[in-house]
Amino acid sequence: MSASTASVPARIPVALYALTIGAFGIGTTEFVIMGLLLQVAADLKVTIASAGLLISGYALGVFVGAPLLTAATSRLPRKAALVELMVIFTLGNLACALAPNYEVLMAARVLTSLAHGTFFGIGAVVATSLVAADRKASAISIMFTGLTVATLLGVPAGAWLGLHFGWRATFWAVAAIGVLATAIIAAFVPKDDGDHGGIAIREEAKVLARPQVLLGLAATVLGYAGVFAVFTYIQPMLTRISGFSESAVSPILLVFGVGMIVGNLVGGKLADRRLLPTLVGSLALLALVLGAMTFALHNAVAAVLFTGLLGAAAFATVAPLQLRVLQQAQGAGESLASSFNIAAFNLGNAIGAWLGAAVIDRGPGLGAIPWFAALLTVGGLAIVLWSVRLETKRDAASALQACAITD
Repeated sequence: MSASTASVPARIPVALYALTIGAFGIGTTEFVIMGLLLQVAADLKVTIASAGLLISGYALGVFVGAPLLTAATSRLPRKAALVELMVIFTLGNLACALAPNYEVLMAARVLTSLAHGTFFGIGAVVATSLVAADRKASAISIMFTGLTVATLLGVPAGAWLGLHFGWRATFWAVAAIGVLATAIIAAFVPKDDGDHGGIAIREEAKVLARPQVLLGLAATVLGYAGVFAVFTYIQPMLTRISGFSESAVSPILLVFGVGMIVGNLVGGKLADRRLLPTLVGSLALLALVLGAMTFALHNAVAAVLFTGLLGAAAFATVAPLQLRVLQQAQGAGESLASSFNIAAFNLGNAIGAWLGAAVIDRGPGLGAIPWFAALLTVGGLAIVLWSVRLETKRDAASALQACAITD
């Protein structure tokens, strides 16, 4: 153990909790629209499928914004970058609350999303720098707990606000969370020097030419597309297939949130011990849960149970997927690779929401979405297995070469 590692305290740094608060705010604005689809569609006179595309628009904004803002902030102190990103997030939510029509709401959602990928990308690097080497996946999972708590508390609360006071009230509340998160990050995240090793952005970008980094990003896209193909349309699924009332959706989303918290923390701890088995196992479990939801949605009790299982399986994959990419990017461009993987999560979100809309409008309908979602996640699992196989072959070839040189 190095001296620097030995000096890391065993307790969780306060700065890590500050990052978690920021993640809570961003997670709330990302997910809350899923509990408001029916209200937004009715108020703005658009279809449910069109309202669902507000999720795709946000996700595509993250996909584009993550690399661009990471490049733009590469020379800034990480703390200053995180604060500026939270300001963008807050202004975007204010614009959502004031949006007079669907088009302006979509533009405001995209503005809000620009901060998302870079915040989590930089935040993941900061989080792993605050702890010992054998706790890096857990540090990532603690930061992402903000997302899970957002689903547990923020999304149901937002859905309740939307039901009783209108969907705009939800975005006013999220903007207030943004102000609070900005202040907490400014107070508790430690300062840094800003010039992170003197690496130019074009040098950092070379990390994207590494095959294992690209495979990791592709696995994230497909693995998570399955999650959002289902979760985007969870409100109409629960009401129109399972037979729940609109008022029952918020309590059921609490079950999803509890599952997310459990899966996120367990996935992080297991990944610290054995990363690849955790990654493969969590993706396989996620595909099974998605496939089984096709049948579970037709029974009220089973629908609630599998909503919780979906949350657990989905977020058990997050820390392993993020750490896998960070490991493969080690040595150059960690912040950029980390931000690109957040972008990959959200490209998966966009693909999933789009696929769900296509299945509703042009395919077999709402009840068939989980089957299509499971196939996407199986594709992500196949990419991980391929990546592991290539890595094993490379390591074996290197060992043979070393033996030949020794002989």
